[in-house]
Amino acid sequence: MFYIETREVKKAIYKLYNKVGIDSQRTRNITNHIGLSVIYKAGSIVANFMLVPIAINYLGNEKYGVWLTLSSFIGWFSVFDIGLGNGLRNKLTEARTVGNKKLEKAYVSTAYYTIGVISTVIVTIFIIVNHFINWATLFNTKPELQNQLKILMPLVFAFFGIQLLVKLIAIIYIADRDYSIQGKIQFITQTVLLLILWIITKISTGTLLFFGAAFSAVPVIVLFLFNIIAFSKRFNDIKPNIKFCKRKYLKDIMGLGLKFFIIQIAALVLFSTDNLIISKLFTPAEVVPYNIAYKYFSIATIIYTLIVTPYWSAFTEAYTKKDFSWIKSSVKNIQKIWLFIPLLLGFMLLISGWFYNFWVGDKVNVPLSLSLAMALFVLLMTYNMIYVYFINGVGKIRIQLIISIVVMIVNVPLSILFASIFKWGIAGVIFASTICLTASVILFPMQYNKIINNRAEGIWNN
Repeated sequence: MFYIETREVKKAIYKLYNKVGIDSQRTRNITNHIGLSVIYKAGSIVANFMLVPIAINYLGNEKYGVWLTLSSFIGWFSVFDIGLGNGLRNKLTEARTVGNKKLEKAYVSTAYYTIGVISTVIVTIFIIVNHFINWATLFNTKPELQNQLKILMPLVFAFFGIQLLVKLIAIIYIADRDYSIQGKIQFITQTVLLLILWIITKISTGTLLFFGAAFSAVPVIVLFLFNIIAFSKRFNDIKPNIKFCKRKYLKDIMGLGLKFFIIQIAALVLFSTDNLIISKLFTPAEVVPYNIAYKYFSIATIIYTLIVTPYWSAFTEAYTKKDFSWIKSSVKNIQKIWLFIPLLLGFMLLISGWFYNFWVGDKVNVPLSLSLAMALFVLLMTYNMIYVYFINGVGKIRIQLIISIVVMIVNVPLSILFASIFKWGIAGVIFASTICLTASVILFPMQYNKIINNRAEGIWNN
């Protein structure tokens, strides 16, 4: 009886898919995983929003600002996977598309062992260098926090190094067309963090060391468990084996990976230097309103990312199979969906004052100018996503590479110019990031049209 009911439900779902134009198995799979991702992300957002006021009450504005700056600083080192993660994503998807299991295992083994070595080296170097750095001075905070920071920084960095390795499992799932896996991992991580933080608030008072250690350890533990489960069952046939780790496979991944590496650095300059700039130009406490506004308006980014993220690997698969009609149809659908983003951002801007007060009360003041600048930034960033995910999926990233290098050069000086010299405050920092997005808003749509219409030559096709 249950089988018959399930079969009827599936028929109804596929009938609905056909009515709205979702008529290919690839698109149906993407749609299914978008639905799952929405559920996971909704849970993550709720957990994350609950985390913020608890963290502020526990640490206070200054210590929480230090944590936000510290975590951004650590995030810079994510580039030390030298683009292998994204390179693996494309190459593994291509190998899986043509059904080459041996090549899949070789790519996975090479990526795991290479990043394992890199992580070990950079963590060792960081632990040595840690003895010579005054973190309290670097983060512009109270000298009495130096002892905690000196213990916390190598601890956080060690967990981060392990995370560089174990987070590769998400890429393997995505290459197997399990596009909702990152949402699932994030939901579990955020929920566990919320529980751990609640426990910490009951057993200690305002200790940055406990707080930072928990936030660093939980993601690693969750990802490690996913690795054990995945390689014991679903991906047992491609689990890492040092015998399959060879230089020629590293070259395959690295050829594309090094370009992604530079783009990752630019993304870090664009997204992760803001906290440090604000902390140095003003105070760590000023990082808090910036991050409150960022988290609030990132709701729009999160919603749109849920929709477009599965298309990266799907574009790789479709491009490998030369299914250009599906690509064109999918990009048109993504463009139509984006039209809701300006409406959403306008509504969010309208109620932002009320929402901030409801969320964090009167402990944090977020200026309207900051909210306006953040909304504009999100508007351009989501528009870029329409074309970036296609360009990344097909590996034609030379133009993106050039833009990234320019962004690395101009972002920090522009931030200082707008925030300090022009006296625009913390809103000037995000406005500088917005300016850095304008070139890609013009060039990426042009490149997409050239590639999909077989008119891309030279730099447009590399």
